[in-house]
This record gives sequence, structure tokens and C-alpha cells, in this order.
Amino acid sequence: MVLNKVQEGHLSGSTAKPGRIQRDIPRAQETIYNYLLEIVKEWSPEEVLEEFRRLFIHHVNTVSSHTLPSLYEIVFANQEEEFRNTLKRSCYILINNWDLRRNHIYIQQLIKIFEDPILEKPSMSPTLRRLRVWLQNFVQSDDFQQLKLFAARYDTQSFTHWSERYTSYLLVPQYIDLRNSAEQRHAARALSKQLKEKFKFDLAFYTAHSANSTVVQTNLKNPTTLGDNVLRLVKMIVARQGKFSYTNLANIFLRQTQNLRYSDFKRSLRKYLLFSINNQDFVKTLTDQLSERLNGLYVDYHDKNIDDALLLRTCNRVIEYLTTENHREPSALFIQILSHGNPLLLVVLLLKLVIVCRYARTHLEARIADLVKYYKDYSEEECKWVIHFFEIFDITMAIYAENIEFNLISMQGHSRIEEKLSVHLTELDQYRIFSQMRVENDETFEIDNLETALLEVLSEEQNSSP
Repeated sequence: MVLNKVQEGHLSGSTAKPGRIQRDIPRAQETIYNYLLEIVKEWSPEEVLEEFRRLFIHHVNTVSSHTLPSLYEIVFANQEEEFRNTLKRSCYILINNWDLRRNHIYIQQLIKIFEDPILEKPSMSPTLRRLRVWLQNFVQSDDFQQLKLFAARYDTQSFTHWSERYTSYLLVPQYIDLRNSAEQRHAARALSKQLKEKFKFDLAFYTAHSANSTVVQTNLKNPTTLGDNVLRLVKMIVARQGKFSYTNLANIFLRQTQNLRYSDFKRSLRKYLLFSINNQDFVKTLTDQLSERLNGLYVDYHDKNIDDALLLRTCNRVIEYLTTENHREPSALFIQILSHGNPLLLVVLLLKLVIVCRYARTHLEARIADLVKYYKDYSEEECKWVIHFFEIFDITMAIYAENIEFNLISMQGHSRIEEKLSVHLTELDQYRIFSQMRVENDETFEIDNLETALLEVLSEEQNSSP
């Protein structure tokens, strides 16, 4: 029992004496981290939560005789930022370990600890007053908002705000920010992956069984907000298969632009992006705007051959032109394309960039997170048009950029849709959607490559500007 552990340990509420020793914040932090790593593996989650509460919220009677004095080291040094970093990392240590054990309910309870009324209680102690102010500041910070994402439930029926549907994207900025602790980045990546996995499998199950009336009568859930329209949308996206699929066009583009001068590559990139868009008036507008932005991009590299690093940086810049350039507000092109009622067109442009440079996907998802954060202050009714874009983006990425392969099978004698050169929209009702696992490369290798690419880009862009 926890009570026995307290009695066996030393009551540490009065052991910290300010000024007695020189402050050693890194050592104090490591003491706290190591202690939490030890107990989260050996104690029950309930006991760990209670010990966390005693340490960070109530500041009394911790089982260990060293953790509370270590916390006071930071408090007496008056280092609020170091306190916040310590608190954040401590939370993510628990989150990572509980996530591995599928103890998701305790992650939610960890977040609720910060609702303790004692944080608002006045105190005569200067130390307690300082701690409570720091905790109140933390609860009001973006750091806590990021932490709350981990309390998100997996049942779509539990969403209280429309933006929660896109938590997998909101987590991306956390795991690509190298300033965050390794624990926070790992936790963010793991949860983002879980949410994407759930969405793509739910989508595959729903689209595969939607035509089966016996299954529909059971509790078959649509993972999107598009209603039955999602079936037609998926068919439209999957119908672009065979010779002129987006993947084949991307491979052709990459072969044709190998070792091309950068100035020539940018012209080819513009043509590749706008290929097969039917609205010629809109094509001219996009051509003019993309040309203007691309012509001035990385001009110092015009005479150099395109390489992987330059491809990644260029795709990232074009993604920003199409989404958000300042990482806060939607770009002019984003507004223009969606105001013309073309969310699928914008999604296709972004998809084409991700297919030619798969490492640009993380940057794209981070920009999607920026857009979700920008619009989340609006009601669902006010921003239906942008939610429609997010839904189409989510579905398209699940179809093209994940490890499930979607196919259309004709119910009237044909096999896969690739056997036909094209399918008219009126024929889509004759096809059923089937899905299967796609062969993937080793994921650990992919993550390592992604980390290397991100670090390289971050390093380069600190020394140069577009």
C-alpha cells in the first residue's frame, strides 16, 4: 500500500532548506525523472498518480526522501521555465509507460490532477504561493493544451469539439519540435500513429461493408463527417488508378527531372502539379501565382542540380504557399482555392507533393495542424467549408499514403478498375470498394530517415532563407 511506502520512506516535507547548498538543477531534475521511471514500472498506476499528486500538486509526504527536496531546488532557484520543463517531462514519462501497457484511462486521470482545487487556495508560505502560481501558469499554457491531447478518447462519439477529430495532426508539431523532450516527442508520435491507424482501418471497414445491408443494420460507424458521400468520394479518388495514377505520374516526373538544373526543375514542378486539372481558367490563375513564388525561390541554387535536400526544401515551401506561409494564418492561395469550392483540387496538389517527396509529409501535417488551430475558435457551423477540406485530406492520405491499399471491383464482370483506361463518374455505382494490406518497408528505418531529413532541413534553413 502507498501508506506503507510513505511510512517506510522519509517524510520529506521539511528537508529542503533554502541556501544550504548550491543549486544543482540538472541533478535535481534527473533525480525526479529517475524516480518516476522506477515507480511507473513497479507500482500500480493508482499509486503512481497519488505520488505524482503529492510531489507536484500538494508538495508533501512523498515516499522518496529525495524527490521533494529536488523539486525545491528548482523552486528556490526561482526558475519557472525549468520547473515547467521538469513537470512536462515527468508527465510524458508516465504517459509513455502507460501507453505501452494500454492504460489510457490513467493518462486521462493524470490530466485531471491539474483540476485540483488546492491550486487556487491561498497560502501564507512564499514557496507554496510560488509553486501554485507556476502551476496555474502551466495550466493556462500551450504546453498544457498539448498535454491534454493525450487525454483524447478514441471513440469518435466522444468528441466535444470538431477540432478533436484532427488530433493526429495537432500532435505532429510536438514530435518534430527538437526543443521538446524525447519523452514528449515519443508520446506525441505514438498517439498520432495510433489515431491514424484507427481512422484508416475504420475507413477501410466502413467502405468495404457499406454495401452489405446486413452489416449496415448492425452498428457500422462512418469515421468521417461526410455521411454516405464518403463512398462516392473514395471511389472517385481510387478510380485514378493504372497508367495515369498519381503515383505513376510522380514516378515519371522524378525520372524526367533527375539531375536537372534547379531553375528548370521548378518549371517542371509547376507543370507536374497542374497537369490534368480541367478548369483552364483556374489553371491560369494557379500558374501565375505559383510561377511568381517559385521564380524567386532559392535563386542561389538555380545553376545547381536538384538533389534530395533541395527537393525536400522546395516541396516544403510549396506546401506553405498552399496552406499557411507564416504557420499561423491560412495563405492567400489556400483561401482562394477553397473559396472557389475546390477542396479536392487543393488536396490533390498537396498529395502530388507528398508522393514526389515522402519526407515532406510531416511538414505538410504540421501545416494542417496550424490551420486546425487557426479555425478551432470558430464553430463547426461557421467553418463547414474548411472542415470539408480536412475530411477530404484525411481520406486521401489514408488511401494514398498509408499501408492499406484500396481497390474498386466491378460487380458486372470486370475485375479491378485498372483494366479500364478510364471510368466515368456515372459508372462508379457499379463498383464496390475492397481493401488489403500494402507491403511496407521497415518502419524503424523510415523513422530514422525522417529524423535525419528533418534535422538536415532545420540546420540548413537556419543558415539560409528562401
